[in-house]
Amino acid sequence: QVQFVESGGGLVQSGGSRRLSCAVSGSAFSSYAIAWYRQAPGKQRESVAVIDTDGFTTYGDSVKGRFTISRDNSKNTVTLQMNSLKTDDAGAYYCNYIPPISDRWGPGTQVTVSS
Repeated sequence: QVQFVESGGGLVQSGGSRRLSCAVSGSAFSSYAIAWYRQAPGKQRESVAVIDTDGFTTYGDSVKGRFTISRDNSKNTVTLQMNSLKTDDAGAYYCNYIPPISDRWGPGTQVTVSS
């Protein structure tokens, strides 16, 4: 069964950078579009970056130009490079397929941005 395990979160100053990684179990990884989702305190989880099976990427307006999503199908991993971080970027970050598998959310990785 598919499993998502996120890592790389932590405390970063506003304007700084952070790189998140997600390891995905299962042999069908290359067949799915995958996204990074963010859940800020008191808010609903939202997709911030998506990469499809051909490597085409789309970004939420709030992160466009600052975040970069990439995938390595040989390693079943997806990464999120976050630059010029803002306090509004803080939250728990998760990876999951598009559409997400509702009962397979991983533990997430927490990003805290200090002003």
